[in-house]
Amino acid sequence: MSHRFEGKVAIVTGATSGIGRSVAIQLAEQGAKVVVAGRRRDKGEQVTSHIRRAGGNALYVCTDVSQRASVENLLMHTIQEYGRLDCAFNNAGIPGDAFMSTAEQRDQAWDAVINTNLKGVWMCMQYEIAEMLKCGGGSIVNNASYLGLVGAEFGVSPYVASKHGVIGLTRTAALEYATQGIRVNAICPGMTRTEMMKPALEEPQDGSFAAFVDAAIPMRRVAEPEEIARSVLWLLSGEASYVTGEALVVDGGLVAR
Repeated sequence: MSHRFEGKVAIVTGATSGIGRSVAIQLAEQGAKVVVAGRRRDKGEQVTSHIRRAGGNALYVCTDVSQRASVENLLMHTIQEYGRLDCAFNNAGIPGDAFMSTAEQRDQAWDAVINTNLKGVWMCMQYEIAEMLKCGGGSIVNNASYLGLVGAEFGVSPYVASKHGVIGLTRTAALEYATQGIRVNAICPGMTRTEMMKPALEEPQDGSFAAFVDAAIPMRRVAEPEEIARSVLWLLSGEASYVTGEALVVDGGLVAR
């Protein structure tokens, strides 16, 4: 068992499923004390129990990253329990309405996506950075998307805008804190087997999604959450000590086309 996060305290938002869940579990396996944050208490407690049964150290804090009071509560519980913060994976995100063109999108959907995916990352970073500065530095990874780098033709403009924003925010914070021991990077996953992708992955009707995967992704498959998580852990770890302001694409070659 690797111990590269021994003695480190890490927050993972959106840790109740998918990529966040995999990152939380892998961090704990490698020695970190992990704060599992997410809105769904039952799933959050399941992840925490899974980590503890395997001998890891974890705490669940019910969190809605779109609400400042909730983010503040997350950091307060983290410091109360563990006394410090070394790593954070700001992963919580929502897809919004798909298959609606830019002119058809509604205020309510736009605000929900931006408040969670972009403002939520910013608010988390505000509190995380403040705590990391107290302990001499740390590492933050924000979950963007390959759609933070390119446009989309399937009616998800709020999501695409939010993820482009996450990359801009990441790069700016990386520059601001580069001399203060805090590294800030983004991960840009391609299509991954998560809850958000479930409707498309389970679509047996006409096989159009499978055809899209074959045509669009050079590796001809979607990623497993564990594959994305390994890249997140590398960015969080000391192995990436000279990497900051990076938007790391992990997408099976999708954007290279």
